[in-house]
Parts: sequence; structure tokens; C-alpha cells
Amino acid sequence: MGDTGFSIADAEHDFVRARRRQVLSRLATWVRNVPDDVDVMLPFDEVIGALGRVGERPIGLRTIALDSIVGSVDRTKEFDRRFRPTSASVRDRWQRLALAHRRGEAIPPIEVYRVGELHFVYDGHHRVSVARALDLTAIDAYVTVVATRLSAVGIAYRSDLTIKDLRRIFLDRVPLTGRARAAVELTDPWDYAELAESIEAWGFRLMQHEGGFLDRGTVAQRWYDEEFVPVVDLVRNAGLIGAETDAEAYMRTACQRYRLVRTHRWDEDVIAALREADQT
Repeated sequence: MGDTGFSIADAEHDFVRARRRQVLSRLATWVRNVPDDVDVMLPFDEVIGALGRVGERPIGLRTIALDSIVGSVDRTKEFDRRFRPTSASVRDRWQRLALAHRRGEAIPPIEVYRVGELHFVYDGHHRVSVARALDLTAIDAYVTVVATRLSAVGIAYRSDLTIKDLRRIFLDRVPLTGRARAAVELTDPWDYAELAESIEAWGFRLMQHEGGFLDRGTVAQRWYDEEFVPVVDLVRNAGLIGAETDAEAYMRTACQRYRLVRTHRWDEDVIAALREADQT
């Protein structure tokens, strides 16, 4: 943070420098043909919608890392992902805060939601922007922890929300829990819809066979115990799993099975047919 001894001029220069950095960052993103969402702040409502909100609880005043603040509740267009101002509209308030800090005043605490290790501002956007511009690394904040159905791990950009959202919808249809939930992972989020349809069809055949209704939770657990685990073991022992997740191997071989032998059963004859097809 440069200091010429003229606090007002320094605060004005702080804002100009922050705006210049935002413009240059946007230009560099365009030149490198980087996805548009790299510099976009994460919208809190979209993140919570993708993860599924369970509840919240305030935990009081905490000191949080500025790098952990990745989004906003309602002001995603006035600042970019690193809270650099995107226009001159925020100049007056921004410079007043920068001037106060240069004169020795502490930056007042902000208010944030915490989702996993990520923080989303609902009051204090200008304060975060000034703190970043002045090269601070942490800021005081009143924190409210938001619990979600899915973990926020893996969310870096707005496009990552698609993966979380489609997995959340899959788990609404196929409510796996615990170890089973962790074991069923797909790389392509669009495959979750296909897998959900496959499991629902398996559950329908099971109910027809047993002559009774089964709820989604029961179908999900029985599919995992009676279909997924044994089939993955068969496929693995046959050497038919490559560089893919267990769920992807299950989907691929189940599709090949029906295409080759038109059956829903699993046995050594089916595995032999799959192995033969894999070698041709």
C-alpha cells in the first residue's frame, strides 16, 4: 500500500488501481479465451439451490481469510470474483472507506454466510473490496453457518454448480446415504439423470416381483446392496473396469449387457459375453 502522505489522493489512487486491475483481468480472460465465469462472483442463492439448504445457525464474530470470500447474496455485478469494482458507481463510498483505513481506522466487521469453507457477503461488499485492494489477508465478520445436503467441496466457478445441482436432483430421486452415497459418483453430471432412470426401472421390476410398494429410500438401498455392489465386483474381477468410476463402469456394462443379450440378469454367461465384446 503506497503512502504519499496525502491520504485523500492515496485513497483516490487506490480506487483507480483497483478498477485498472479489474479491467486488465477481464481483458486477459478474453485474450486467453478463459471461460466467462472465472472472474464472476458466485451467487449465494444459486449455490444453495444446487447444494440444498438444510438450516443455518449464527456463530458470532470471527476472523476469516479474504481469499475464502467467493460470492455475494445480492451484489454480484458491482464487483468481480476478487471484489474489484466493475464500474465507477461505487467510487464515493469505496474511497471513503479507503480513506478511513489510511487514517488509522479499523475496517468494521462484515456479515457473511458460511457454506463449507466458502463465504458469501450479505453486508460489507465495499469493505471487502477495500481490504483486498489494500493487500489485507483477513477481515472480521459476523458469520452464519448454512448447512446443506451436499458438500460445497469442488465448487470453484459458477459452472461447477451444474454438477452439484444434477447430483442433488439424482439424490432426490435415489436417496442414497452414507457409504452408498459416496460410492456412486459420475464424472459427467448429465449421466446422473440416466442412472436415476435406470435405478427407478430396477425398483419397478423389484416391486412387480415382490408384489408390493417400496419407497424411494428402500429401493435406493436395495439397489446398492443387491445390484450395484455385486455387479461392480463381477465386472472388476472380470477385468472390465478401466479408468472410470465404479458407477460409470456399472452404467457402461449394464448398457452393453442389454444390447448384447437382452436381459436384466447378471451371471457368468453375461460376463463372458461382455468380456468377448470388450476384446473385439
